[in-house]
Amino acid sequence: MKEPRKQRISDAFGAAADRYDDHAGPQRFAAALVADLAQRQKPAGVRRILEIGCGTGFLTRDIQARWPGAELVVTDLSPRMVERAAAGGLVAGTFLTMDGEAPAFDGPWFDLILSSLAFQWFDDLAGAIARLARLLTPGGSLFFSTMGQDSFAAWRAAHKACGLAAGIPAYPSLAGLQALLADYDDAFAFDELVPLEGEGARALLAHLKGIGAVVPDAGRAPLAPRDLRAVMAAYDAAGGRDSYQLLFGRVTR
Repeated sequence: MKEPRKQRISDAFGAAADRYDDHAGPQRFAAALVADLAQRQKPAGVRRILEIGCGTGFLTRDIQARWPGAELVVTDLSPRMVERAAAGGLVAGTFLTMDGEAPAFDGPWFDLILSSLAFQWFDDLAGAIARLARLLTPGGSLFFSTMGQDSFAAWRAAHKACGLAAGIPAYPSLAGLQALLADYDDAFAFDELVPLEGEGARALLAHLKGIGAVVPDAGRAPLAPRDLRAVMAAYDAAGGRDSYQLLFGRVTR
């Protein structure tokens, strides 16, 4: 049984599954870069791959195309997202509903573990990376993307201008992620800034709702309608543009 917050996250993404692809520009970019990074390091000789947080299958389909002979295990917290990724018979693999923070595997088994924009939903990022790294075979690698603390900086600033705090989770900084990965002998991290399409608060909120990213940080309640209108006005007055800071990391065993 999922924890209450994880269940809300699963439900929110499941509800967005049918419209997710129409709103997921940064997610497509992140998935393609994760796959590119992994293929540069391990173009061949990959037998088993685990994907964490498959969503509707952007990365899943890329994995299948790049390593067609590998055994692929595809997972997501949301059962509906797993169904979407598996639909149409475009990918041959094992599809499982699983919390990537608590993998249902033990011991070194996978040559690659890939994940794109799922780790930001973990409660304990350092612990999750350590658990996943233990599933790697010698020489195997974990590649992932996650959100950085400079994501939605303009939206956060609009809240601050109204004397409010945004319900966006406290994402790590690039320096913080690099410090976390410094515990590993062979690891690195870098970032990319990806502007959001569309202008204005309504476009930003439509994007977040479209991808299912509507569960606030733990302990935060949604804004009252009056406060939300004030924040939207402040955001629009400041230019109404925002971006993702995407953090990319690799750990090799």
